[in-house]
Amino acid sequence: MSKQSIKCLLEHALSQDGVVETGVAGVQLFRVSDPVRCAPAVYEPSVVAIVSGTKEAILDGNSYVYGSDQYMCCSMSMPVEAGTPAASSDNPLLGVIVSLETKVMTELAIEMESAAGAIRRPQNGPLPQGIALSQWDDAFTEALLRLLQLGDSATDTAVLGEGRLRELYYAVLKGEAGATARRAFGVGNEIARAIEFLSSHVNEPITIEDMAAQAGMSRAVFHRKFKQATTMSPIQFVKAMRLNNAAMKIAAGMTVNDAAIDVGYISASQFSREFKRMYGQSPRQWGYANQPAGPQLN
Repeated sequence: MSKQSIKCLLEHALSQDGVVETGVAGVQLFRVSDPVRCAPAVYEPSVVAIVSGTKEAILDGNSYVYGSDQYMCCSMSMPVEAGTPAASSDNPLLGVIVSLETKVMTELAIEMESAAGAIRRPQNGPLPQGIALSQWDDAFTEALLRLLQLGDSATDTAVLGEGRLRELYYAVLKGEAGATARRAFGVGNEIARAIEFLSSHVNEPITIEDMAAQAGMSRAVFHRKFKQATTMSPIQFVKAMRLNNAAMKIAAGMTVNDAAIDVGYISASQFSREFKRMYGQSPRQWGYANQPAGPQLN
């Protein structure tokens, strides 16, 4: 019943396609009624909850398709391909995007460790990957409903918004995607810190040694743990982040040369070669084929 109530709230707020801001910072509602093939995107730390239709994200060849039975939790900035290939006017995609604020998520993750006893370093073993799907449990559903029920009331949002957003974060940390989120935001978040460093310096020369230093690891250990968390080597990840960012800029109307420079490429010919190798088209051809027809949803 709570999920149906969430759907009713979204249908009321979204009379046409697009992305709508709510009164709570970092919380957006969206509707898509046209199929959109998967295209390069960069997911920032966030939760995406769908109440109607399905959405797809592809990370390093692995496809994550989710609808109203699961929500997606991305705990680190990730270069993906994302789209809504099954959206239609008869079955529009309706959903909510909630950005995960690092400071609050970190506080909650560490508080949860502390409440469970002494804060412990994570045990050795494979790291959870940066994207995870989780079943809608009662705690998540109720927290999301309570957050969206704030509506357009500036007073309710000012007084209750921060607490209800925190409640939703807590539900995510306790849910099926909680291991991924706790590892990214809590103790042992070295790989997430390295990715955050890369995301904020994507247009600068960055070496694997630079990223390993951010994580406090040797190059060999960093390479192994990084691939566990992202499925890609650090070099592949850096290249994908830069090229995905460039592809998004070109699709938005930026010139090929400006997009290349903006993501840290010095050589235009190298940029074009690597772009074509990844996407099968030159940057210019790709830009012509991917000009947006309306609001974009990654």
